[in-house]
Amino acid sequence: MPVFSRFLAIDCPSQLEVAADGGYPGFRVAFSADGEIPFPQVIVRASGRETLLNGNAIQVIASGPERWDYLAEVPAERSPSNRLEVQIEGCRRAEIDQAGGGDWIKAFRSIALQRPAVGGSARPGAAGAHGEPVRAAGQNGDQHGDQQGGQPSVQPGLQPGLQPSGRPAPVQPAIANGAEVKVYFGIHKHMHQPYYNTTDPDAWDGEKDDIFGSRGGNYTDFVPAAVRQYIDGGLPHAGLSTSWSGTLIEQLERCAELGRCGGRFSGWSTALRGMADAKTALGNPRIAFSAFGFYHPLMPLIPHRDIVRNIARHRALIERVFGAEPSRVLFPPETAFHVRMIPALREAGVEAVIYDSIHRFRACKDYPYAGIEEGMLPPNPADQVNPPVDDWLQLHNIWAASKISPSLLRPETVGYEDADGELHTIIAIPAERYIGNEDARGGFGALQYPDVLGQLYQQIVETGNFDPAHPPFFLLHSDGDNHGGGADSYYHHNTGQLVEWLQRDPRFELTTAEDYLQRFPPDPTQIVHIEPGSWAGADNGDPQFMKWFSRYDQPYSPDLNSWAVLTAFQDLVHTLEDSVPEHPALPEAIRLLLTAETSCYWYWTGQTVWDQQVTNAANLGHQRLKGEIDALLAAGRDRRGPTIFPPWIVPENPGGKRWGQGCLLDAPREAVVHSFVADCSGLKRVELVLRSDAGERRLPMTDHGPYRTQTGATLIANYFTAQLPVGAGDIRYYIEAEDQRGNLTRGSLERIFLA
Repeated sequence: MPVFSRFLAIDCPSQLEVAADGGYPGFRVAFSADGEIPFPQVIVRASGRETLLNGNAIQVIASGPERWDYLAEVPAERSPSNRLEVQIEGCRRAEIDQAGGGDWIKAFRSIALQRPAVGGSARPGAAGAHGEPVRAAGQNGDQHGDQQGGQPSVQPGLQPGLQPSGRPAPVQPAIANGAEVKVYFGIHKHMHQPYYNTTDPDAWDGEKDDIFGSRGGNYTDFVPAAVRQYIDGGLPHAGLSTSWSGTLIEQLERCAELGRCGGRFSGWSTALRGMADAKTALGNPRIAFSAFGFYHPLMPLIPHRDIVRNIARHRALIERVFGAEPSRVLFPPETAFHVRMIPALREAGVEAVIYDSIHRFRACKDYPYAGIEEGMLPPNPADQVNPPVDDWLQLHNIWAASKISPSLLRPETVGYEDADGELHTIIAIPAERYIGNEDARGGFGALQYPDVLGQLYQQIVETGNFDPAHPPFFLLHSDGDNHGGGADSYYHHNTGQLVEWLQRDPRFELTTAEDYLQRFPPDPTQIVHIEPGSWAGADNGDPQFMKWFSRYDQPYSPDLNSWAVLTAFQDLVHTLEDSVPEHPALPEAIRLLLTAETSCYWYWTGQTVWDQQVTNAANLGHQRLKGEIDALLAAGRDRRGPTIFPPWIVPENPGGKRWGQGCLLDAPREAVVHSFVADCSGLKRVELVLRSDAGERRLPMTDHGPYRTQTGATLIANYFTAQLPVGAGDIRYYIEAEDQRGNLTRGSLERIFLA
């Protein structure tokens, strides 16, 4: 029976009627091919979210020697977008693990979403069950952190870089500014499993056994296997960076000790330790164990000292388990970065931090905002302080909801000025959002490197934006243990295809971040700003991290409850630590606190098992410390000021735009700052300090009392708000709080434009 070589017909609706709540009905995609498709699948994308159908979700309707007919039933869903992009694809090889980029044939269709009259407001991800993982119909769903894609835009054709015969065409690098134009890139793989019970790190059941057991290769020898191919392929600077959470490592150690997962993890770290000594041409590790937060916290939203402690604990664990010195390059959990993290990162010994590239693009003055399809609101003008660029590029053959700038895809020095006027800087390395998302689907089996990276290369040549001293460098990051980027084929066969391509195409080079920075250090005097935000899979990674503030606009939000509980718990633990640092109850309390800061407990909002985790840890910690804290307060030995949670603003862009049903609406100019503040000694005052060209002014914040908990929390922070002045323009602001003993705390210096 012949395997297919092309699609003969595709039947897909051109439009769908959408309900007032943003829901569109289920529909069918029928397609025919000139032979059997060994691995057919349909991907439906809108505003950065995707539904993947394959396996049993694709039905064979008819088959014959010259035509095979297939049918996919796409389930009903909600979307704020005005259209759906449908990708129909098939692999020509039955052994999918052996497939390369040329073995995939793709076709694309677009479906217009017809909506009723606009009314109400919503934002992407606000409808339905918040944080639900993308699941592939017909197969098991992936765990937390799956990469998500969106809409590609062009029809497939001959693989770029190939002659009609299919043989590699000769490639000659272009010359610019006296040097060969070259694009450098790296690959990062993220490994994580949270503690599924904050009060019992050793909690285990059959579900956990399945989760870990299905990732045997990912947590043992897949990464070394990929790096071995780099070495054998003669790539002098190639390596792979990888982030391993401490919670994952500790659970793997327990698996090995107790024989869990059928003994699969006995000696699990042997291959990784064995490859830890492999070096690049410059003597840097081929496997770079990235600096990371031990408990996978959302670093922009936790205190300075907890960031430092997470990184230090992680560093010690990596050295012990893998026998390797951790990298000084940080991969922040959820790729979540805010410039206010910089002082803590520098104190922790971090020299460079990875961030999602779109947040650098959006911080340019002339950023070409792509509208609702981008999945984020327009950038706030206060973040758009970097000079304009003129090389915006719309990528094709992959989902790219907005344009990218090749000239900005390189490490730069980024800065943060605190409330005292001190400037803190660090090197920032972009992880390219759209190319990385496609790479996460399976490496060379999904991402056609020569074509997609070739588009970037051509734009550099045509615009003349090539600096030999600071050439392009970006990372392609994905989960290293989930579908696509975590598959056996990614690390083995598809990595082999990548190596073969690089051997014959001198325009591109795979390199480690450490080798790149040693060869092309960024200019420390050219300091830029980066908009806050995270990776695309977290509701598109908006600047206020709203994935972790789900239902913030409702009478009760499980996420806000957890932040309020956590803020009070942080204050409790840090107060005792500052007054009685050797107290024997502190080690357990600190572990409970750091565990409670795990970002996953907010990611899956609406599921009691996750919404309760922070409260469970805080209640146990409070029980352990209450007596000592009461004695400390009675003796008047509280030495620290209040704990202030980083503020958020509603609406996000005052006087700009807000979300509507499938559209953008004008946002009110009136805006409110929100925060949680806690202090064991009680609060005396909480003020919002505004700075502008007109000077400094102070506004008292309104105390709404403790946030109304629904999780049985025994301690919880007070909820504060303040009305911002309309039309104040570009301002800087921070929160200042004083407790009843006169201890004072200043929060981080933030920025906002008030139209």
